[in-house]
Amino acid sequence: MQETGTLFCETTVNIEINDLWGNRSILSNVSAGHIFAETYALSREPLMVDVVSAEDCEVLFLNLSALTDPLYANDSWQRKFMKNILNACVQKNQVLSNRIFCTTPKSTRARILTYLSYQAVKEGRTTFRIPFNRQQMADYLNLDRSALSKELGRMRDEGILEFRKNQFTLTGIQLSP
Repeated sequence: MQETGTLFCETTVNIEINDLWGNRSILSNVSAGHIFAETYALSREPLMVDVVSAEDCEVLFLNLSALTDPLYANDSWQRKFMKNILNACVQKNQVLSNRIFCTTPKSTRARILTYLSYQAVKEGRTTFRIPFNRQQMADYLNLDRSALSKELGRMRDEGILEFRKNQFTLTGIQLSP
């Protein structure tokens, strides 16, 4: 990103890190209508991640330099905008914290169960869709795709879950109200 700014997108995008060896890790998935890169914009640091959309996407670029300009310090729009940016940063912090929870367990099964448990609680039901295909899910959990698929198959055979593409059902459990 050349200038300081934040981005708003009309479709779902993945925030990814690609290392020099071509390894990809998905940090988060940003839904349509949400902002991304606000932390980079406010800190004036260069963008160190890639933002990838699976379909054509229009992105709105906002220059945030006015937020730090003393000329606008007493304007109500500036206070409201800063409050909204702070709320967005808090939400992103929660998303990244959840990703850390999902990638901290050492075993493939534990990572999968942590991620799927979080999704079930977030949706409030045991049948839900995730925003990733199988490769993206593996990249999000920092797992090899074949290891992920193999473990999902074992868990299905053991009756822990059912799945079809990106829809999952956790079996034999009930969510607390």
